[in-house]
Amino acid sequence: MPVAMELSRIIISEINDSQVIYLKEVDGDRAFPILIGIFEATSIDRRVKNIDTPRPLTHDLLVGTVEAMGGEFQDVVISSLHEHTYYAQLRIRHEGELIEIDSRPSDAIAVAVTCDPPLPIYVAEEVFTEIENEG
Repeated sequence: MPVAMELSRIIISEINDSQVIYLKEVDGDRAFPILIGIFEATSIDRRVKNIDTPRPLTHDLLVGTVEAMGGEFQDVVISSLHEHTYYAQLRIRHEGELIEIDSRPSDAIAVAVTCDPPLPIYVAEEVFTEIENEG
């Protein structure tokens, strides 16, 4: 059963190549960081702070395209962790069918916070086991 998570922190470093987001369990104490790129970090940060841009950015474009084609974003699932790399799916409903699209977690979370209302974020229980095993 996937675990409901929420974005709890965004750390953007001007002197480091790796930016960090932290996900925290909604009804629990578990949390973990994910290293992401500067573009995804600033996109997430911009959305969380409700900062508008004069023109759509990449994640805005993706959301607008899917919605214009009749798709409805459902949620984000971080499904696995292999060799320090997280894997996620953007889940979209289109004409009654659930479509899962492979995504980097950073892009999936950027899309999640771009949607209005923001999408739920889930993490597969197995990911927590994998975090413990890789840690």
